[in-house]
Amino acid sequence: MRAVLGVLSLLIALVVVGLLVKKQLGVVSAAPVKLQAQLPADAALALPPVAPGDTPQQQSQRIQQQIRQTLESTLQQAPLPDEQ
Repeated sequence: MRAVLGVLSLLIALVVVGLLVKKQLGVVSAAPVKLQAQLPADAALALPPVAPGDTPQQQSQRIQQQIRQTLESTLQQAPLPDEQ
């Protein structure tokens, strides 16, 4: 009898957790969020050419610098939401 009540209480707890998960997943899928930023066509990120003597650190720094420059130019071009 004790084992049956233990199993039954575990099943009830599992059903409650399942309902909560279903409810949370329904909320997430019902409210899609637009995560992609609209970048101008000329703001595409292309990896810089690799010089034969460059170390991985130099390559990484060059890529970081290019991304930073692209991001800054994109932010300067993009209008603020208040200006639209």
